[in-house]
Order: sequence, then C-alpha cells, then structure tokens
Amino acid sequence: MYFDSRSVKSAVKHALCLMVAVAAPAQAVAATSKPVPTTLARALAGESTYTQRFLEQYNKIKDPANGYFSSKGVPYHSVETLMVEAPDHGHETTSEAYSYWLWLEAEYGHVTGDWAPFNAAWANMEKYIIPAQADQPTNSFYQANKPATYAGEWDLPSQYPSPLRSDVAVGNDPIAGELQSTYGNSNIYGMHWLLDVDNWYGYGRCGDGTTSPSYINTFQRGSQESVWETVPHPSCDNFAWGKSGQGFLSLFTGDANYSRQWRYTNAPDADARAVQAAYWAYVWAREQGKEAEVAEAVKKAAKMGDYLRYAMFDKYFKRIGQCIGETACPAGSGKNSMHYLMSWYYSWGGALDSSAGWAWRIGSSHNHFGYQNPMAAYVLSNTSFLRPQSATGAADWATSLQRQIEFYTWLQSAEGGIAGGATNSWNGRYGQPTSTSTFYGMYYDWQPVYHDPPSNQWFGFQAWSVQRVAEYYYVTGDAKAKKVLDKWVAWASQHTKLTADGKYQIPSTLQWSGEPDTWNPTNPGTNSNLHVTVVDYTTDVGVAAGYARTLVFYAAKSGNAAAKTLAKELLDRMWANYQTPKGVAVPEKREDYKRFDDAYNPTTGDGVYVPSGWSGTNAQGAAINSNSTFISLRPKYQQDPDWPKVQSYLAGGPVPEFTYHRFWAQADIAMAMADYGRLLEGGSTSAAIVASSSDLNVAEGGSTSFLVSLSAAPTSNVTVSITKASGDADLFLSSSATLTFTPSNWNVGQTVTIGAGEDADMTHGTSLFRLAASGYTGVSVNATEIDNDIPPPATCALTVDTSNDWGSGHVGRIILQNSGTQPISNWKVSWTATNDFTLANYWNGLFTKSGRSVVVTPQGNSTVPANSSIEAGFVANYSGAKPVPSGVSVEGQNCTITVK
Repeated sequence: MYFDSRSVKSAVKHALCLMVAVAAPAQAVAATSKPVPTTLARALAGESTYTQRFLEQYNKIKDPANGYFSSKGVPYHSVETLMVEAPDHGHETTSEAYSYWLWLEAEYGHVTGDWAPFNAAWANMEKYIIPAQADQPTNSFYQANKPATYAGEWDLPSQYPSPLRSDVAVGNDPIAGELQSTYGNSNIYGMHWLLDVDNWYGYGRCGDGTTSPSYINTFQRGSQESVWETVPHPSCDNFAWGKSGQGFLSLFTGDANYSRQWRYTNAPDADARAVQAAYWAYVWAREQGKEAEVAEAVKKAAKMGDYLRYAMFDKYFKRIGQCIGETACPAGSGKNSMHYLMSWYYSWGGALDSSAGWAWRIGSSHNHFGYQNPMAAYVLSNTSFLRPQSATGAADWATSLQRQIEFYTWLQSAEGGIAGGATNSWNGRYGQPTSTSTFYGMYYDWQPVYHDPPSNQWFGFQAWSVQRVAEYYYVTGDAKAKKVLDKWVAWASQHTKLTADGKYQIPSTLQWSGEPDTWNPTNPGTNSNLHVTVVDYTTDVGVAAGYARTLVFYAAKSGNAAAKTLAKELLDRMWANYQTPKGVAVPEKREDYKRFDDAYNPTTGDGVYVPSGWSGTNAQGAAINSNSTFISLRPKYQQDPDWPKVQSYLAGGPVPEFTYHRFWAQADIAMAMADYGRLLEGGSTSAAIVASSSDLNVAEGGSTSFLVSLSAAPTSNVTVSITKASGDADLFLSSSATLTFTPSNWNVGQTVTIGAGEDADMTHGTSLFRLAASGYTGVSVNATEIDNDIPPPATCALTVDTSNDWGSGHVGRIILQNSGTQPISNWKVSWTATNDFTLANYWNGLFTKSGRSVVVTPQGNSTVPANSSIEAGFVANYSGAKPVPSGVSVEGQNCTITVK
C-alpha cells in the first residue's frame, strides 16, 4: 500500500546539496525580477566596497535578461540548460535554490530596507515548491501508528524493485497528532526537493501534461545510483506514463498491486537554510523598525521548522542505537526513534484516489554532517519570533542543537576536516555494520547515503556546513562551536593557495581513512585514527564564497586576523579574475559527460538499469526498457544548443567545457560580499550597545532580566535609554528607563528587567523594547509573555468520517488517535446528528443511539495505548438531508475533533 520514496542525492563532486525553490504572487514576481538601478546601488552602497559588490552581483542575478528566473519568477538551478549534476537539467530547480533566494533577499533587505522582495520570494516558494492541499490530497488518512510499509534499500539499482514487507515492524510517529492539532490539518509544510520549472519533461502537475512547474523525482534506487542511472518520473504518478497499470512504481518497489499515488521528498538542509534566512530577515528588519513587514513569512518559517522535525527520525521510526536486523531491531515508541540530527531527507505520500484512504510518512536513518544546521536549531529553540507553535517543537530543536554540535565534534578528523556521518540503518536495511565507531549507538559511515561519487569527498560540504557553525558561533559565542572552528579553519587555511598570478586554489576532492573514537559525551576522544587528505584543488567560485563566509563569521567573533585576511583575499581574487556579464564564474571541463550514452553494464553497474521485460514510455515519448541510456530517456537534450559539444565528445572529440552560473553559487558570492562589508570592512565596527539577550521569555505575572553594556569605552558619561516601541500592553519595563555608563564601568553589565502582568487572554503576547544612546549603535530586545492561561495541548485526535455517502446512507467510521504519553482507557465518544437516521450496523465499538444522539464505547478495545489509535465503524440510513455529526466529544479527554 505504501510507497518507499528514496533519498535525494548528488551525483558529481560539483553537485549542489540537491535542492532549491521559491514562490510569489504574479504581481510580486515581476517586481522582484527588476534590477536595482546602478545609481541607486551606488547611493545605497556609499563608501562600502563590498556592499557595492553585493548590489552589483544582486543586479546581475535579478536582471531578467540574464535568465536566472522563469516567466513565473521561479529560480532556475542554473542559467544554462545543458547541466547534469544532482538536478539532471539546468532549468529544473531545487529547494536549495529557493533557500538561497530567500537568503539573498534577506541580505538585500538589510542593505536597502526594502522587504518586499523577501516576502515575494517566500510567497513564490509557497506557491510552487511546497505541495498544496490539491497536491497531497489524502493526508487525512495517515495513521501515526502505521506510518509506512517497510522496503529495504539496496546497494545497486539492479537489486530493485525492493519488495514491500509487512513482516518488518515499524514504529509510531509521535509528532503527527501534535502537528495536526497545532495547524488544523494533516498536510506537510515543507519543500519537495526538485521541480521541472518549464515542464521540460512533459509530465505537468499531477499528470496533466502541461502545467508548469511540475513536481518530479529522480533518485530512488540505492547508494550506487548516480544521476546517470536515474529514471526521471512524476511525483504524482497517475499511470499516464511508465508501465501500463503500474506507472513507474514497479521500478522501485515490489508489490502485488500498484495504486496511483503522490509522493514528495524533502531536503532538510534547504528547509533549514530557509529558516536561517528568515531569522536574519527578522533581525535586520527589527533593527530598521520594520519587523512587522516580515512577521508573516517568519511565522511560516517557524511552521516549516516544526515539520522539519521529520528529518530527525529513523526512516521507519525504529529505535535509535544498535539497530541491527530488519525484524530484530525493535519498532520505536514515543521519541526513542529520534536521532535529533538533520538526516538526508524525509518523505511523505498517499493515494490519489480519495476513497482509497491511505497515506504514509518516513524519515531517514542516514545523517551526513553536511546537512546539519546548528544555526537553524538555535533560532527554532531560542528565539520568540521563530519558536514553533507545537507543544514540543522548541524542546526537540533544543536537543537537536546540542546533538548537532556533538556530531561535528565526533566527526572532526585529527587534521580538522569533518568526516561523513552516521546511520541507524547500515546499508539501508538495518544490516550488520563493518564500522565499530558509534554516535549514540548509530554507526560511523564515511560516505553516508550515496557512493557514486562518495558523498563526503567534495570540499563544498565542508564550506557549506561549517559556515552554519561559524554563524551560530557568531550569534551565541558557544565555546564548543569555537573549538570545532579553531581546528577546521586552521586546516582549511593550510590547504588554501594564494597563487602568484593573483588567483587562488582551494581544496576540491578529499580522501578519508580510519574512524572516529566512539562518542563519549563526557569525555570526547581525540580521533587520532581519523584522517583526511586533500587530493586535488579547484577555483570553484561558489565553494570559495561559502568558505569565505565561514571565515568572515569566525573572524568577526573571534578576532582572528588571519581568517579575516584570507576571506578578503578569496573575495578580492574571485571578483578580479572571474567576472562574467551574468555573474562570477569559471570554466569547467566535464569529463563525466562521457556517461550520457552509457549502456547498462552488469559488471560495473554503470548505465541505466531497467529490468528485463519491463517496458513503458515517458512524457518526452522515449521508450523505457533494458536498452535505455541517460540520453535515450531524455531525447530533448539533443535539441539543446550546447548538445553538439557533447555529441562531439561522445564521438571521440575534446572534453566539453562549460561556464555555469548556478543560482546557489551566484547568490552565495553576493552574500559573501555583503557579509564581509557588514562585519569586517574598515577593520573595527562602530561602538554599540550590547545586550546579553535579544529575545526574552517572561512568565505571565513574573519578570525576566538581561544585562546591558557598551562595546567600547566612552570619553565621557553615556546615557542609554530604554523605551517600549510596540506590542502587548501587559509587558512593561520594571526597572529604570535609563542606564548611565562611565569611562570606567562601560563594560560592566547593568540590569534591565521586563515584567509581564496577569491578563485574561490566552495568547503569548510580544513587545519590542529599544535601547539607544547618542553615538552608539542601538539594539532591540523582543520580549514574549508566556501565558499561564493557555490550556495544555491536545493529547488525542478524533476523526468522525461520514464521507463515504451515497445520498440515502453512509458507511461512517471513527478514528481515535492517542498522541500522548499515557494510555486512554475506557474511552467514550458522543455526538448529535443534524438529521434523523437509523443505525443499520456497527463494528469494533458499541454504538448506542437515542434520538439523534450517539454514544460509542469500547467493544474489546477499551485501551488506546500511547502513540496508537483505534477505529470503529457504522452504517447509517436516512432520508432528506445528510445527518452530519455535531457536538462531537471524547469524554474526559482534550482531543482535536475533525468531522468529514
């Protein structure tokens, strides 16, 4: 019944992290596509060289003539179309690209004070790459106690389809009920990783063949499946293409019968990056007194972070730690199936037929260091404006923050580079591990998820991921993060070459040996047996920008002069040497393009594998069979203006060379310039007021304090004034409205206290307090009242479903889901119908009718265990209007109620 949607993964060392996307109203898209006039750019930049560079690069990206966006305002993966890496066509896009777009617009808002482009980017993302209700129509049938049917992962595509196995126990999903209760529906608020922006493949949206963008997927078949071996297919498989009566499903999973279904895969690093961008948008807008302009998008980012917790679970919700044997490893219960890391993906899907009544969700057992984002974990657990609304979301992210910092520490090699990761399911099927090193019982894997090429041989993952550590360190000063950074920066700097010709070389391919010491939180090992070697070097501008941003944040907090100098050299040298009319880019020789026409080789596993006897067609009209190749499945590539270069290469000609303008790389270059200009240009920053916290939680009826000091000594006394700028009347300043600092006590913290009065409402009110002083950069502090009148969150959910109706009767069912930690005993459900009816039959519960009122009590199922559900059914006959249940309740329980 349930489809096992496999991980997204990269295929070449130049590949991005595999995702990107955005969404905006049509009227907003046009506005965000206009370049900033050069005169305005110069005026905004003032004397800042690097801010000016940011605006110049931003203008290139936003200039419609340069081709970074589609007619609907969707960012392409690259300007160029003939492009094969994680996306297999340049005019696809990924959730990764969308997250970089959001971040770019946040930086633009900081520089210009214009927040309309940021909001438009979020709207475009929501419209096009977050599946809408119509794209995920049967989530309401999802059962948290049966999240998915197990199918093992295999090493080679030739070992697929993988049979669905109901004999392997899967655990309970402990957050589904909480999310449904919090947000009022069962839909997932997260990005699917891959979009066919212009409907190049021709699948359309949910199989209509025409609508663009359309949701598609590629990777589905094990760790050895590179992009060159994928079979692209629609995410909404209505059997219009593929094999007759099976669509594409039978290439991936083995089942007795196949059902038309939708399915999506989330790339957690992209969603976390979107949260990261929203944090800075709010912080910078607040500095400008414009936080209200971005508040709605930031609220949605917190919601995205709530759902992103699905990336913290074992794929089949099995217990974390020493999980060996498909049937031997026990199913998880509660949250013992959470590893609290950012895994490679989470996926969800369900039936296209609304009467079929099923849906599924899976996490991922595989954790790559490159996907971790302690900055996102910090803001989702420690800020008022990005706190998830669910009962346990912030607490889960607080645990994740600590677990992620530990993960980096555990994986840091003796030299300083960060090794691959850990898995709770060895080989994707809970096999016997060859690794002896463990992290909270999960097994070290130097190449998590994919092996062609090895997932951690690319230095880009180092730059991307460690940048988030550096940003987190910059904001918090966390000593554990600094310890990781001190060692990593020294290693990376040692392997960075500033060449005599004014250019640079940074690491490209890495080689790993040994293993980390088994993790001991109280006494971490030295990892003296874990080593990394730099195999070769590159001038890759996108990776260099991400690397420079790491150095910028690290230098800005630590004061490390060498890191600051190296960041400046990298930025200056790329800017001087690699300008193009469309951005900053370097030529690339693509030897891997020899694989365009690879026939399947059973000895090496190279080439597209299609089982013998399996045949079908795709929406480009290509045959799919055992003779298929990458190019035969994509015949439209032969119409690309760059195809002759590849064709010549395949015929024995020279290696083709391309200059690609990848969206993520161009955005990162722009942001690296903005970061340097903001944090480091000019040596020292201006004197500022320093607050020990920018976000306070104040218990209703209580108070909370923070400390204030100055960043530099004044020559005479300085008076800092504290004023309430906006917000809830119940929050107030309960200490002095002024603080006086002298040349001798400027760096000694003085206390400011915020109080919260008792009120009758049930909302967490917020207020903004501003601190200002002549000659000093001011600071704002956001205070949130933690209301004591809010009832506890629902611990159960009841659905009464009478949708199976034929006009004079219906088959109804009740589903009682216990999402709490304690069992529900002797449950009792009741309602009153809106019209007369007769009760013809019932099962799995005792239905007692009195007039229009119904009471349902147990029939051999008096206890609903924690994280489990029970279902009962009935048949009702009627005449006239349909008798709709109203006033539905569960006696003695705080349940969310849904009536269909």
